[in-house]
Amino acid sequence: MSTEPLFSRTRQGSVGSLGEGALIARIRRWLGEASPVSPKGIGDDCAVLAPARGRELLTVDPVIAGIHFDRRVSAGQVGGKLFKRNLSDIAAMGGRPRAAVVALALDSRVSLRWLAEFYRGLARESLRYRVPVVGGDVARLPGSFVATLALAGEAPGRVMTRKGARPGDWIYVTGLLGRSLQSGHHHRFAPRLAEGAWLARQAGVRAMMDLSDGLAKDLAELTPKGCEAALFAKMLPCRAGASTREALSDGEDYELVLAFRGGREKDSLERAWKRAFPRIPLTCVGRFVRRGDLPAGLLNLKEYRGYEHLR
Repeated sequence: MSTEPLFSRTRQGSVGSLGEGALIARIRRWLGEASPVSPKGIGDDCAVLAPARGRELLTVDPVIAGIHFDRRVSAGQVGGKLFKRNLSDIAAMGGRPRAAVVALALDSRVSLRWLAEFYRGLARESLRYRVPVVGGDVARLPGSFVATLALAGEAPGRVMTRKGARPGDWIYVTGLLGRSLQSGHHHRFAPRLAEGAWLARQAGVRAMMDLSDGLAKDLAELTPKGCEAALFAKMLPCRAGASTREALSDGEDYELVLAFRGGREKDSLERAWKRAFPRIPLTCVGRFVRRGDLPAGLLNLKEYRGYEHLR
């Protein structure tokens, strides 16, 4: 892991020694094959994209120094995390990513070595998922560093949304939950693009979303009107060492949570999933019940809280 500090101790090693034009030229070089030649990539006022093959998707997410990363995370891992945070949103809609733009707001003291590694981390994920970085912007922000990535995608089939769940539907999550920061999962995760596209093709999946602020908070977005989520504590797929509270509240899991129609078809879903993704758990953690009908002994989510950005 790199120990390169975010801010340079010398002006020669900082972005302030270059100026905007020279910095953009460096960014192009750092991205390499991850950024196409203008007008399909960096170099014009806008990038030119081919028409989407289906409905268009658009998402945006930042990484902010001191909020989404600190010195324990290398610059390359920060760049990778920024890219994958957005890919996870596209996955939740059952879509596939197409192109990205990255806007920087940074102090002039930011280290050139740190920023080069950051962009190489972006480029690695860009090439891995075959999603080009086609543009961006640079602005001055005294005292901090914020990188924001906007990602365009397309939904060739059904678009999954957070609405559509009904009373009696089963609640499923992919992967493991909790202790994302302690385990390093918050930057090492793999966005569930193939899994999200597969789930979107299953007729019984009624609603789905990206799990990033903790199950206790995010699940409210899927819950049908007049209902509440009845969860089984023993069924939560906890990461090693994670408590029930951590699995519900920590956030930055970057998994998928979905509602699947009630009935016996859940067994068929689980068998088909194991054939398609044998190494990734798909766990039924509960179901939606009418408000006031929460069975005794099940988790009451009112006692838990996920991550709140402005609290």
